[in-house]
Amino acid sequence: MEYIRAFLVGGLICMLVQILMDKTKMMPGRIMVLLVVSGSVLGFLGVYEPFAEWAGAGATVPLLGFGNTLWKGVAKAMAEDGVLGIFKGGFTASAVGISGALVFGYLGAIIFRPGMKE
Repeated sequence: MEYIRAFLVGGLICMLVQILMDKTKMMPGRIMVLLVVSGSVLGFLGVYEPFAEWAGAGATVPLLGFGNTLWKGVAKAMAEDGVLGIFKGGFTASAVGISGALVFGYLGAIIFRPGMKE
């Protein structure tokens, strides 16, 4: 049942973003920023963590989950290091995910040789 719930929640998030893309003139970059900031704000308000526990990977994998991860890192680092934690907390919390995206993106570029189409 957890897999079905994660699939439905992730699909619902994607569907809402697709509707936002189709019905507004917002560019994809702005929508991505909106999702990350929304995840951070929901994490700050204490709403996202219970939702993520219920929804599983359907809530933690999309960009909303990335924003929540950034917020958790900032909150933890601020508790340990004070104001300096604002600047380093998000980097330490999300370093593995960002590094993985960079490495696999680079490997994909080597394997598939992307280029500009003429």
